[in-house]
Amino acid sequence: MMDGSGIYSVARQRAEEKLGSQAQHPFGPDWEVFKVRGKVFLLLTAVTGQQQMIIKAEPEDCQALQQQ
Repeated sequence: MMDGSGIYSVARQRAEEKLGSQAQHPFGPDWEVFKVRGKVFLLLTAVTGQQQMIIKAEPEDCQALQQQ
């Protein structure tokens, strides 16, 4: 099982590997926003002092990720 920082690192790595992925900072340097074809699929930040990620996914996929 991975800890929070491990999951955060894997999420960034996978996002960077995605074909056509672009990392941008539209909300300032504390927010890393990944897009493909102009569509957001991942946001990463540590603005609160803890690493956080917001993933765009289908509801059933989100439930599976939360259970893991």
